[in-house]
Amino acid sequence: MSQAIQERQPPTTDPMLDGLVRMDLDSKTICAQRSSALSVRTPKKRVELAGWGRYPVVAAEEICSENLLQCTQNATLSRGLGRSYGDSSLPAVAGGCVAGTRLADRILSFDENCGLLKAESGLSLYTLNRLYLPKGWSVPVSPGTQFVTLGGMVASDVHGKNHHRAGSFGQHVRSLVVRVADGRIIHCSDLIAPDLFRATIGGMGLTGHILEVEFKMERISSPWIWAESERVPNLDAMLAGLRAAAKDWPFTVGWIDCLKRGDGMGRGILIKGRWANPDATRAGHPNERRRVSVPFVFPNWVLGNLSVKAFNFIYYWKHYRRLRRGLMHPESFFYPLDSILNWNRIYGNRGFTQYQCVLPEAGAGKSARRFFELLTSLGGASFLSVIKDFGAQGKGLLSFPMPGISINLDMPIIPEKTQHLVDKLNELVLAEGGRVYLAKDALTRREHFQAMEPRLAEWTKVRRSWDPTGRFQSAQSVRLLGDDA
Repeated sequence: MSQAIQERQPPTTDPMLDGLVRMDLDSKTICAQRSSALSVRTPKKRVELAGWGRYPVVAAEEICSENLLQCTQNATLSRGLGRSYGDSSLPAVAGGCVAGTRLADRILSFDENCGLLKAESGLSLYTLNRLYLPKGWSVPVSPGTQFVTLGGMVASDVHGKNHHRAGSFGQHVRSLVVRVADGRIIHCSDLIAPDLFRATIGGMGLTGHILEVEFKMERISSPWIWAESERVPNLDAMLAGLRAAAKDWPFTVGWIDCLKRGDGMGRGILIKGRWANPDATRAGHPNERRRVSVPFVFPNWVLGNLSVKAFNFIYYWKHYRRLRRGLMHPESFFYPLDSILNWNRIYGNRGFTQYQCVLPEAGAGKSARRFFELLTSLGGASFLSVIKDFGAQGKGLLSFPMPGISINLDMPIIPEKTQHLVDKLNELVLAEGGRVYLAKDALTRREHFQAMEPRLAEWTKVRRSWDPTGRFQSAQSVRLLGDDA
């Protein structure tokens, strides 16, 4: 039975979350509002935009509206909540126009028998969690933050701690509604316009404006997570632990001390989880976690090798028992950094980049060792160094994951040094047959990316068949694809 949402959630007073929880009465009301809204002018707002890494910063004109047909009319790119790290959601030229989708966040339908949900692309994962976890439903794939929109999840084809089981988000998407370059509204799926469908999943918003997303939710046993965490002494133990855990645990991830050398290189914390059995959980739904906020931008000198080294040492040894197990709040398990609002300010006004690569399954252990040896030799320092194992490659023509090992780093932007570090890491990843994640990238060079991507020619052919004049562009597409801005 299709269940229309018939309640409106009041907006939260938290500025980070304001506007994330909004719904209208039903699909008929939505369609009527869309039609009437077309005659109402939505003003452009001149803003400075950046990704979550706060680098680069670009002047732009942003149009935000509840009506995506209106705000996407003249925009050359859609932007959700701005949680991609680099320049993928920034306009191709200074002053360019982007469509802000975050006000278009209505749930259009939900089938409580099979979990099929249809919503506008500006709906946030935060809203979905608030509404459906208490009812026994979860999104099938969850990235490291819940402050992302459905459109962004499709465009980046996000992955989570369960990629070895569930794949990336695009595997669970049934259909999309996309506004293409000539203004047409295309309903696409595996059966209808499948080339557009596959090119849009993981296509970084460069095939058109994503208006609606239909995907399957997952029935869960409880909203709590049963988790185990284990302190491991080195990289070999971490990789072996991930492989062993994949057989029994749907969610796995490792935190690594990326500064440790020698026999202890790759030491860290291996974390495993599954949805808890109802008999083992506390009564009721987990309350929303308290959040603190970083109130100002830190001085640039705060994050250096010494502070990162101290943090890594404390974080590793605070896990004083080798093995811990017990119930975890889902937000603590899936989104640990969401408890700190504006945590990107810690990196100072210079900003930071998040570098994520995947190394192919064949020889992944040796490749990972070479990666960390190179990183430490070049003085790379990261509070957040995460390692995961990936399963099968998804349906998206440019989707990031493939079978192998994923490594994720945060690095402050230091002129010359950070670009050099990214160049050297990319040379290694390229030699190993790996690739980088576009949703995180800010510094990869065009020649490196194009050499990493044997699928690029096929994706470009599909892109140009729907957008022959190159209407849809971003700062990232100019940098990596050579788009003529």
